[in-house]
Amino acid sequence: MRFWNLLASAAIVAALAGCTNETLDATTSVDIKSVRNKTEYQVSAPMVKKMSELGMQKQAPIALRIFKEEGTLEVWKANTANRFQLLKTYKICAWSGKLGPKVKEGDRQAPEGFYPLFPRQMNPNSNYYLAINTGYPNAYDKANGRQGTHLMIHGACSSSGCYSMTDEQMIEIFALARDSFKGGQESVQLQAFPFRMTAENMARHRDNPNIDFWKMLKVGYDQFEVTKRPPEVNVCEKKYVFNQQASGPFNPGGQCPAMSTPPALQVAMASFEKSYQTDYDKAMKKYDGMVWYEPSEAERKAIVAKQRVGRELAYAPTGNSLDAGKMMKASDLEKKIALQKEAEETKQAVEIQKKELEKATDGGKHVPVPAANPIPQPVIQAAVEQPKKSFWSLFSKSEPELQMPAPVVITPEQQATAAPLTQAAPATTAKQAKAPAPAAQQQAAAVTTATTPSADAAAEAPVMTEEPPKKRPFWKIWGN
Repeated sequence: MRFWNLLASAAIVAALAGCTNETLDATTSVDIKSVRNKTEYQVSAPMVKKMSELGMQKQAPIALRIFKEEGTLEVWKANTANRFQLLKTYKICAWSGKLGPKVKEGDRQAPEGFYPLFPRQMNPNSNYYLAINTGYPNAYDKANGRQGTHLMIHGACSSSGCYSMTDEQMIEIFALARDSFKGGQESVQLQAFPFRMTAENMARHRDNPNIDFWKMLKVGYDQFEVTKRPPEVNVCEKKYVFNQQASGPFNPGGQCPAMSTPPALQVAMASFEKSYQTDYDKAMKKYDGMVWYEPSEAERKAIVAKQRVGRELAYAPTGNSLDAGKMMKASDLEKKIALQKEAEETKQAVEIQKKELEKATDGGKHVPVPAANPIPQPVIQAAVEQPKKSFWSLFSKSEPELQMPAPVVITPEQQATAAPLTQAAPATTAKQAKAPAPAAQQQAAAVTTATTPSADAAAEAPVMTEEPPKKRPFWKIWGN
Protein backbone atom coordinates (compact mmCIF):
# COMPACT_ATOMS: atom_id res chain seq x y z
CA MET A 1 0.00 0.00 0.00
CA ARG A 2 2.86 2.32 0.84
CA PHE A 3 4.41 1.69 -2.60
CA TRP A 4 1.23 2.72 -4.44
CA ASN A 5 0.87 5.82 -2.26
CA LEU A 6 4.44 6.85 -3.09
CA LEU A 7 3.86 6.23 -6.78
CA ALA A 8 0.63 8.27 -6.80
CA SER A 9 2.31 11.13 -4.93
CA ALA A 10 5.22 11.10 -7.35
CA ALA A 11 2.87 11.23 -10.32
CA ILE A 12 1.10 14.27 -8.86
CA VAL A 13 4.41 16.05 -8.27
CA ALA A 14 5.50 15.27 -11.82
CA ALA A 15 2.26 16.62 -13.23
CA LEU A 16 2.79 19.88 -11.39
CA ALA A 17 6.36 20.19 -12.66
CA GLY A 18 6.42 22.48 -15.68
CA CYS A 19 8.71 20.34 -17.87
CA THR A 20 7.18 16.90 -17.40
CA ASN A 21 5.37 15.49 -20.42
CA GLU A 22 2.97 12.83 -19.14
CA THR A 23 2.15 11.70 -22.68
CA LEU A 24 5.81 10.78 -23.27
CA ASP A 25 6.64 9.06 -19.99
CA ALA A 26 3.91 8.55 -17.44
CA THR A 27 6.17 6.60 -15.07
CA THR A 28 8.87 9.21 -14.50
CA SER A 29 8.61 10.43 -10.93
CA VAL A 30 11.42 12.97 -10.89
CA ASP A 31 10.79 16.51 -9.65
CA ILE A 32 13.53 18.50 -11.38
CA LYS A 33 12.88 21.58 -9.24
CA SER A 34 13.75 19.68 -6.08
CA VAL A 35 17.04 18.29 -7.45
CA ARG A 36 20.00 20.17 -5.99
CA ASN A 37 22.82 18.26 -7.73
CA LYS A 38 21.78 16.63 -11.01
CA THR A 39 24.99 14.59 -11.37
CA GLU A 40 24.53 13.04 -7.92
CA TYR A 41 20.83 12.34 -8.24
CA GLN A 42 19.86 8.99 -6.69
CA VAL A 43 17.30 6.80 -8.42
CA SER A 44 13.92 6.69 -6.74
CA ALA A 45 12.94 4.22 -4.06
CA PRO A 46 10.35 2.54 -6.33
CA MET A 47 13.04 1.83 -8.92
CA VAL A 48 15.42 0.43 -6.28
CA LYS A 49 12.61 -1.84 -5.11
CA LYS A 50 12.00 -3.07 -8.64
CA MET A 51 15.71 -3.87 -8.99
CA SER A 52 15.56 -5.92 -5.85
CA GLU A 53 12.51 -7.83 -7.08
CA LEU A 54 14.33 -8.66 -10.35
CA GLY A 55 17.47 -9.80 -8.53
CA MET A 56 19.57 -6.79 -9.56
CA GLN A 57 22.15 -4.89 -7.58
CA LYS A 58 21.99 -1.12 -7.71
CA GLN A 59 25.45 -0.89 -9.31
CA ALA A 60 25.08 -3.88 -11.64
CA PRO A 61 25.92 -3.42 -15.36
CA ILE A 62 23.34 -1.98 -17.74
CA ALA A 63 22.74 -1.92 -21.50
CA LEU A 64 20.72 0.56 -23.56
CA ARG A 65 18.54 -0.37 -26.52
CA ILE A 66 16.93 2.18 -28.85
CA PHE A 67 14.14 1.52 -31.35
CA LYS A 68 13.55 4.46 -33.66
CA GLU A 69 10.28 3.33 -35.19
CA GLU A 70 8.58 2.92 -31.82
CA GLY A 71 10.43 5.89 -30.38
CA THR A 72 11.58 4.03 -27.26
CA LEU A 73 14.75 3.71 -25.20
CA GLU A 74 15.08 0.65 -22.97
CA VAL A 75 17.36 0.22 -19.96
CA TRP A 76 18.38 -3.39 -19.35
CA LYS A 77 20.23 -4.40 -16.19
CA ALA A 78 22.12 -7.53 -15.25
CA ASN A 79 20.80 -9.75 -12.50
CA THR A 80 22.86 -11.89 -10.17
CA ALA A 81 23.10 -14.60 -12.88
CA ASN A 82 24.56 -12.00 -15.26
CA ARG A 83 21.46 -12.20 -17.45
CA PHE A 84 20.07 -8.84 -18.55
CA GLN A 85 16.44 -8.03 -17.90
CA LEU A 86 14.36 -5.04 -18.91
CA LEU A 87 14.33 -2.52 -16.08
CA LYS A 88 12.54 0.46 -17.65
CA THR A 89 11.27 1.76 -20.99
CA TYR A 90 11.29 5.46 -21.85
CA LYS A 91 9.53 7.21 -24.68
CA ILE A 92 12.10 9.09 -26.74
CA CYS A 93 11.03 12.72 -26.86
CA ALA A 94 12.77 13.61 -30.15
CA TRP A 95 14.91 11.96 -32.80
CA SER A 96 15.59 13.53 -36.16
CA GLY A 97 15.66 12.24 -39.73
CA LYS A 98 14.17 8.92 -40.85
CA LEU A 99 14.92 5.24 -40.34
CA GLY A 100 18.44 4.44 -41.47
CA PRO A 101 22.01 5.04 -40.29
CA LYS A 102 23.85 8.32 -40.05
CA VAL A 103 26.19 8.72 -43.03
CA LYS A 104 27.58 12.26 -43.02
CA GLU A 105 27.73 15.45 -41.00
CA GLY A 106 24.55 17.50 -41.29
CA ASP A 107 22.23 14.78 -42.63
CA ARG A 108 20.12 15.02 -39.43
CA GLN A 109 20.19 11.23 -39.08
CA ALA A 110 20.46 9.62 -35.65
CA PRO A 111 23.02 6.78 -35.46
CA GLU A 112 22.16 3.09 -35.83
CA GLY A 113 24.52 0.35 -34.76
CA PHE A 114 26.46 -0.85 -31.69
CA TYR A 115 28.29 1.80 -29.66
CA PRO A 116 30.32 1.41 -26.44
CA LEU A 117 29.71 4.19 -23.92
CA PHE A 118 32.66 4.92 -21.60
CA PRO A 119 32.72 7.08 -18.43
CA ARG A 120 34.58 9.83 -20.34
CA GLN A 121 31.54 10.19 -22.61
CA MET A 122 29.34 11.31 -19.71
CA ASN A 123 28.78 15.08 -19.89
CA PRO A 124 27.38 16.67 -16.71
CA ASN A 125 27.79 20.19 -18.12
CA SER A 126 25.78 19.76 -21.29
CA ASN A 127 23.78 22.64 -22.73
CA TYR A 128 20.95 20.09 -22.94
CA TYR A 129 20.76 19.44 -19.20
CA LEU A 130 22.75 16.16 -19.15
CA ALA A 131 24.27 14.17 -22.01
CA ILE A 132 26.00 10.90 -22.90
CA ASN A 133 28.04 10.94 -26.11
CA THR A 134 27.23 7.91 -28.30
CA GLY A 135 30.82 7.75 -29.58
CA TYR A 136 29.77 8.09 -33.22
CA PRO A 137 31.57 7.37 -35.48
CA ASN A 138 32.61 3.95 -34.15
CA ALA A 139 35.03 1.53 -35.84
CA TYR A 140 32.40 0.37 -38.33
CA ASP A 141 31.40 3.95 -39.26
CA LYS A 142 35.00 5.02 -39.77
CA ALA A 143 35.79 1.99 -41.93
CA ASN A 144 32.86 2.90 -44.17
CA GLY A 145 33.76 6.59 -44.44
CA ARG A 146 30.87 7.84 -42.32
CA GLN A 147 31.25 11.17 -40.56
CA GLY A 148 29.58 13.14 -37.82
CA THR A 149 30.25 14.71 -34.43
CA HIS A 150 28.52 15.35 -31.11
CA LEU A 151 25.84 12.67 -31.46
CA MET A 152 24.32 12.42 -28.00
CA ILE A 153 21.65 11.02 -25.79
CA HIS A 154 20.64 14.19 -23.93
CA GLY A 155 17.79 16.14 -22.36
CA ALA A 156 15.83 19.22 -23.48
CA CYS A 157 13.70 17.33 -26.05
CA SER A 158 15.36 18.84 -29.11
CA SER A 159 17.25 16.88 -31.76
CA SER A 160 19.31 17.48 -34.90
CA GLY A 161 20.82 14.00 -35.10
CA CYS A 162 20.66 13.00 -31.43
CA TYR A 163 18.33 10.96 -29.26
CA SER A 164 16.74 13.56 -27.03
CA MET A 165 14.82 12.84 -23.85
CA THR A 166 13.01 15.01 -21.35
CA ASP A 167 15.14 16.30 -18.49
CA GLU A 168 13.27 14.04 -16.04
CA GLN A 169 14.07 10.99 -18.15
CA MET A 170 17.68 12.00 -18.73
CA ILE A 171 18.51 12.46 -15.06
CA GLU A 172 17.41 8.87 -14.39
CA ILE A 173 19.30 7.41 -17.37
CA PHE A 174 22.41 9.38 -16.40
CA ALA A 175 22.17 8.12 -12.80
CA LEU A 176 21.74 4.49 -13.91
CA ALA A 177 24.85 4.70 -16.13
CA ARG A 178 26.83 6.46 -13.39
CA ASP A 179 25.97 3.76 -10.86
CA SER A 180 26.99 0.97 -13.26
CA PHE A 181 30.39 2.63 -13.82
CA LYS A 182 30.80 2.88 -10.05
CA GLY A 183 30.10 -0.83 -9.88
CA GLY A 184 33.02 -1.55 -12.20
CA GLN A 185 31.40 -1.71 -15.64
CA GLU A 186 33.97 -0.55 -18.19
CA SER A 187 31.52 0.41 -20.95
CA VAL A 188 27.77 0.44 -21.45
CA GLN A 189 26.66 -1.06 -24.74
CA LEU A 190 24.25 1.07 -26.76
CA GLN A 191 22.28 -0.89 -29.36
CA ALA A 192 20.51 1.51 -31.74
CA PHE A 193 18.05 -0.19 -34.13
CA PRO A 194 15.58 1.16 -36.67
CA PHE A 195 12.85 -1.10 -35.24
CA ARG A 196 12.40 -4.35 -33.35
CA MET A 197 13.88 -6.87 -35.75
CA THR A 198 11.05 -9.37 -35.67
CA ALA A 199 10.13 -11.46 -38.72
CA GLU A 200 7.09 -9.29 -39.42
CA ASN A 201 9.01 -6.02 -39.20
CA MET A 202 11.80 -7.30 -41.44
CA ALA A 203 9.20 -8.37 -44.02
CA ARG A 204 7.45 -5.02 -43.76
CA HIS A 205 10.69 -3.12 -44.45
CA ARG A 206 12.06 -5.57 -47.05
CA ASP A 207 12.03 -2.87 -49.79
CA ASN A 208 13.93 -0.27 -47.77
CA PRO A 209 17.35 0.59 -49.31
CA ASN A 210 18.95 0.00 -45.88
CA ILE A 211 17.71 -3.59 -45.60
CA ASP A 212 21.18 -5.18 -46.09
CA PHE A 213 22.65 -3.00 -43.33
CA TRP A 214 19.76 -3.94 -41.05
CA LYS A 215 20.20 -7.67 -41.76
CA MET A 216 23.78 -7.29 -40.52
CA LEU A 217 22.59 -5.60 -37.30
CA LYS A 218 19.95 -8.28 -36.87
CA VAL A 219 22.62 -10.90 -36.12
CA GLY A 220 23.61 -9.00 -32.97
CA TYR A 221 19.96 -8.29 -32.18
CA ASP A 222 19.03 -11.96 -32.37
CA GLN A 223 21.97 -13.09 -30.24
CA PHE A 224 20.96 -10.68 -27.48
CA GLU A 225 17.37 -11.95 -27.70
CA VAL A 226 18.58 -15.53 -27.26
CA THR A 227 21.35 -15.07 -24.68
CA LYS A 228 20.08 -11.96 -22.86
CA ARG A 229 23.65 -10.71 -22.79
CA PRO A 230 25.14 -7.85 -24.86
CA PRO A 231 27.07 -9.46 -27.74
CA GLU A 232 30.81 -9.05 -28.15
CA VAL A 233 31.15 -6.71 -31.13
CA ASN A 234 34.05 -6.47 -33.60
CA VAL A 235 34.52 -5.07 -37.09
CA CYS A 236 36.41 -6.53 -40.04
CA GLU A 237 36.02 -6.24 -43.81
CA LYS A 238 33.90 -3.16 -43.04
CA LYS A 239 31.24 -5.35 -41.40
CA TYR A 240 30.00 -6.04 -37.88
CA VAL A 241 30.77 -9.48 -36.46
CA PHE A 242 29.27 -10.75 -33.20
CA ASN A 243 30.49 -13.24 -30.61
CA GLN A 244 33.19 -14.67 -32.85
CA GLN A 245 36.22 -16.58 -31.64
CA ALA A 246 39.07 -15.39 -33.86
CA SER A 247 42.56 -16.67 -34.61
CA GLY A 248 43.93 -13.14 -34.79
CA PRO A 249 43.14 -9.46 -34.31
CA PHE A 250 40.26 -7.73 -36.05
CA ASN A 251 41.03 -5.03 -38.59
CA PRO A 252 37.94 -2.89 -39.39
CA GLY A 253 39.03 -2.24 -42.98
CA GLY A 254 41.06 -5.41 -43.52
CA GLN A 255 40.36 -9.08 -44.01
CA CYS A 256 38.64 -10.94 -41.21
CA PRO A 257 40.73 -13.53 -39.34
CA ALA A 258 39.63 -17.15 -39.15
CA MET A 259 36.47 -17.11 -37.01
CA SER A 260 34.09 -19.57 -35.38
CA THR A 261 30.86 -19.33 -33.38
CA PRO A 262 30.84 -20.94 -29.89
CA PRO A 263 29.04 -24.33 -30.16
CA ALA A 264 26.38 -23.57 -27.53
CA LEU A 265 25.49 -20.29 -29.23
CA GLN A 266 25.47 -21.98 -32.61
CA VAL A 267 22.91 -24.57 -31.47
CA ALA A 268 20.70 -21.96 -29.82
CA MET A 269 20.78 -19.72 -32.89
CA ALA A 270 19.95 -22.61 -35.25
CA SER A 271 16.71 -23.27 -33.37
CA PHE A 272 15.93 -19.53 -33.30
CA GLU A 273 16.53 -19.15 -37.06
CA LYS A 274 14.20 -22.03 -37.87
CA SER A 275 11.34 -20.44 -35.95
CA TYR A 276 12.13 -17.04 -37.42
CA GLN A 277 11.99 -18.31 -41.01
CA THR A 278 8.53 -19.76 -40.46
CA ASP A 279 7.28 -16.44 -39.12
CA TYR A 280 8.96 -14.54 -41.97
CA ASP A 281 7.22 -16.65 -44.63
CA LYS A 282 3.85 -15.93 -43.02
CA ALA A 283 4.62 -12.21 -42.91
CA MET A 284 5.61 -12.18 -46.60
CA LYS A 285 2.21 -13.63 -47.54
CA LYS A 286 0.51 -11.08 -45.31
CA TYR A 287 2.28 -8.14 -46.96
CA ASP A 288 2.20 -9.45 -50.53
CA GLY A 289 1.82 -6.46 -52.90
CA MET A 290 2.09 -4.01 -49.98
CA VAL A 291 4.95 -1.78 -48.94
CA TRP A 292 5.61 0.38 -45.89
CA TYR A 293 5.55 4.16 -46.28
CA GLU A 294 8.24 5.60 -44.04
CA PRO A 295 7.11 9.06 -42.82
CA SER A 296 9.37 12.10 -42.80
CA GLU A 297 10.39 13.93 -39.65
CA ALA A 298 7.86 16.66 -40.45
CA GLU A 299 5.07 14.09 -40.70
CA ARG A 300 6.05 12.63 -37.34
CA LYS A 301 6.09 16.09 -35.78
CA ALA A 302 2.60 16.80 -37.08
CA ILE A 303 1.02 14.03 -35.02
CA VAL A 304 2.43 15.41 -31.76
CA ALA A 305 2.10 19.12 -32.54
CA LYS A 306 -0.34 19.67 -29.67
CA GLN A 307 2.30 18.59 -27.16
CA ARG A 308 4.29 21.74 -27.95
CA VAL A 309 1.49 24.09 -26.89
CA GLY A 310 2.52 26.28 -23.96
CA ARG A 311 6.17 25.21 -24.01
CA GLU A 312 9.42 26.88 -25.05
CA LEU A 313 10.33 26.84 -28.73
CA ALA A 314 13.27 24.48 -28.14
CA TYR A 315 10.90 21.76 -26.95
CA ALA A 316 10.28 19.74 -30.13
CA PRO A 317 8.85 16.20 -29.75
CA THR A 318 8.89 14.25 -32.99
CA GLY A 319 6.51 11.35 -32.46
CA ASN A 320 7.15 7.85 -33.79
CA SER A 321 7.09 6.29 -37.24
CA LEU A 322 4.49 3.66 -36.40
CA ASP A 323 1.81 6.30 -35.84
CA ALA A 324 2.78 8.46 -38.84
CA GLY A 325 3.60 5.71 -41.39
CA LYS A 326 1.34 3.13 -43.05
CA MET A 327 1.19 0.15 -45.37
CA MET A 328 0.31 1.01 -48.98
CA LYS A 329 -0.01 -0.60 -52.36
CA ALA A 330 3.24 -0.42 -54.28
CA SER A 331 1.65 1.61 -57.10
CA ASP A 332 0.17 4.13 -54.68
CA LEU A 333 3.52 4.55 -52.95
CA GLU A 334 5.26 5.24 -56.26
CA LYS A 335 2.77 8.03 -57.02
CA LYS A 336 3.17 9.50 -53.54
CA ILE A 337 6.97 9.48 -53.78
CA ALA A 338 6.79 11.11 -57.24
CA LEU A 339 4.61 13.91 -55.87
CA GLN A 340 6.95 14.42 -52.92
CA LYS A 341 9.94 14.57 -55.26
CA GLU A 342 8.22 17.16 -57.44
CA ALA A 343 7.34 19.27 -54.39
CA GLU A 344 10.92 19.04 -53.13
CA GLU A 345 12.34 20.09 -56.50
CA THR A 346 9.96 23.07 -56.57
CA LYS A 347 11.04 24.04 -53.07
CA GLN A 348 14.70 23.84 -54.04
CA ALA A 349 14.09 25.98 -57.15
CA VAL A 350 12.42 28.64 -55.01
CA GLU A 351 15.33 28.60 -52.57
CA ILE A 352 17.83 29.00 -55.41
CA GLN A 353 15.90 31.96 -56.84
CA LYS A 354 15.68 33.51 -53.40
CA LYS A 355 19.43 33.20 -52.85
CA GLU A 356 20.19 34.65 -56.28
CA LEU A 357 17.88 37.60 -55.60
CA GLU A 358 19.51 38.26 -52.24
CA LYS A 359 22.92 38.06 -53.88
CA ALA A 360 21.94 40.48 -56.67
CA THR A 361 20.36 42.95 -54.25
CA ASP A 362 22.97 42.63 -51.49
CA GLY A 363 20.43 41.13 -49.11
CA GLY A 364 17.73 43.59 -50.14
CA LYS A 365 19.83 46.69 -49.43
CA HIS A 366 20.31 47.67 -53.07
CA VAL A 367 17.38 47.12 -55.39
CA PRO A 368 18.40 47.70 -59.06
CA VAL A 369 16.56 50.57 -60.85
CA PRO A 370 15.23 49.67 -64.33
CA ALA A 371 16.96 51.49 -67.25
CA ALA A 372 15.04 54.18 -69.17
CA ASN A 373 13.14 53.07 -72.29
CA PRO A 374 15.29 54.04 -75.34
CA ILE A 375 12.20 54.44 -77.57
CA PRO A 376 10.74 57.99 -77.25
CA GLN A 377 7.19 58.01 -76.03
CA PRO A 378 4.56 60.49 -77.35
CA VAL A 379 3.74 63.37 -75.04
CA ILE A 380 0.08 63.37 -74.23
CA GLN A 381 -1.20 66.87 -73.41
CA ALA A 382 -4.02 67.19 -71.02
CA ALA A 383 -7.21 68.56 -72.54
CA VAL A 384 -7.98 72.17 -71.64
CA GLU A 385 -11.07 72.18 -69.55
CA GLN A 386 -13.68 74.61 -70.87
CA PRO A 387 -15.42 76.80 -68.33
CA LYS A 388 -18.93 75.71 -67.54
CA LYS A 389 -21.78 78.04 -68.54
CA SER A 390 -24.48 78.97 -66.12
CA PHE A 391 -28.15 78.77 -66.95
CA TRP A 392 -28.50 82.61 -67.20
CA SER A 393 -25.79 82.80 -69.81
CA LEU A 394 -28.31 81.41 -72.30
CA PHE A 395 -30.07 84.78 -72.38
CA SER A 396 -26.92 86.88 -72.80
CA LYS A 397 -26.59 89.09 -75.95
CA SER A 398 -22.91 88.42 -76.33
CA GLU A 399 -21.90 85.11 -77.77
CA PRO A 400 -18.54 83.85 -78.88
CA GLU A 401 -17.78 84.16 -82.54
CA LEU A 402 -17.62 80.95 -84.49
CA GLN A 403 -14.16 80.05 -85.63
CA MET A 404 -14.30 79.95 -89.44
CA PRO A 405 -11.55 78.80 -91.77
CA ALA A 406 -9.39 81.52 -93.33
CA PRO A 407 -10.56 82.75 -96.81
CA VAL A 408 -8.90 81.14 -99.81
CA VAL A 409 -7.27 83.74 -102.15
CA ILE A 410 -6.57 82.77 -105.79
CA THR A 411 -3.90 84.94 -107.45
CA PRO A 412 -3.81 85.74 -111.21
CA GLU A 413 -0.76 83.55 -111.62
CA GLN A 414 -2.63 80.57 -110.10
CA GLN A 415 -5.61 81.34 -112.39
CA ALA A 416 -3.36 81.43 -115.49
CA THR A 417 -1.75 78.18 -114.55
CA ALA A 418 -5.11 76.46 -114.09
CA ALA A 419 -6.54 77.65 -117.53
CA PRO A 420 -4.48 75.39 -119.86
CA LEU A 421 -5.46 72.39 -117.79
CA THR A 422 -9.11 73.08 -118.58
CA GLN A 423 -8.43 73.35 -122.30
CA ALA A 424 -6.48 70.07 -122.34
CA ALA A 425 -9.65 68.06 -121.94
CA PRO A 426 -9.86 65.16 -124.43
CA ALA A 427 -11.88 65.69 -127.59
CA THR A 428 -15.22 63.94 -127.84
CA THR A 429 -16.21 61.75 -130.70
CA ALA A 430 -18.72 62.85 -133.30
CA LYS A 431 -21.31 60.51 -131.93
CA GLN A 432 -20.81 61.93 -128.44
CA ALA A 433 -21.07 65.51 -129.78
CA LYS A 434 -24.40 64.84 -131.44
CA ALA A 435 -25.83 63.17 -128.38
CA PRO A 436 -27.59 65.52 -125.98
CA ALA A 437 -25.86 65.91 -122.64
CA PRO A 438 -27.65 64.62 -119.61
CA ALA A 439 -29.46 67.10 -117.44
CA ALA A 440 -27.02 66.66 -114.59
CA GLN A 441 -24.06 67.39 -116.87
CA GLN A 442 -25.79 70.46 -118.38
CA GLN A 443 -26.52 71.82 -114.90
CA ALA A 444 -22.90 71.28 -113.82
CA ALA A 445 -21.62 73.03 -116.93
CA ALA A 446 -23.86 76.03 -116.25
CA VAL A 447 -22.61 76.30 -112.72
CA THR A 448 -18.99 76.06 -113.89
CA THR A 449 -19.53 78.81 -116.48
CA ALA A 450 -21.19 81.11 -113.99
CA THR A 451 -18.61 80.69 -111.25
CA THR A 452 -15.38 80.56 -113.28
CA PRO A 453 -14.00 84.12 -113.69
CA SER A 454 -12.61 85.28 -117.01
CA ALA A 455 -8.97 86.01 -117.57
CA ASP A 456 -9.60 89.76 -117.76
CA ALA A 457 -11.52 89.81 -114.51
CA ALA A 458 -8.81 87.81 -112.85
CA ALA A 459 -6.21 90.25 -114.00
CA GLU A 460 -8.04 93.23 -112.47
CA ALA A 461 -8.49 91.89 -108.91
CA PRO A 462 -8.06 88.68 -106.92
CA VAL A 463 -11.07 86.52 -106.31
CA MET A 464 -12.03 86.22 -102.61
CA THR A 465 -14.58 83.99 -101.07
CA GLU A 466 -17.48 85.60 -99.28
CA GLU A 467 -17.69 85.08 -95.51
CA PRO A 468 -20.93 83.26 -94.67
CA PRO A 469 -23.37 85.07 -92.38
CA LYS A 470 -23.42 84.20 -88.72
CA LYS A 471 -26.11 81.69 -87.89
CA ARG A 472 -28.27 82.41 -84.83
CA PRO A 473 -28.80 79.39 -82.59
CA PHE A 474 -32.34 78.10 -82.72
CA TRP A 475 -32.73 78.59 -78.97
CA LYS A 476 -31.78 82.24 -78.92
CA ILE A 477 -35.11 84.03 -79.28
CA TRP A 478 -34.28 87.16 -77.33
CA GLY A 479 -31.70 89.82 -78.04
CA ASN A 480 -30.66 91.68 -81.25
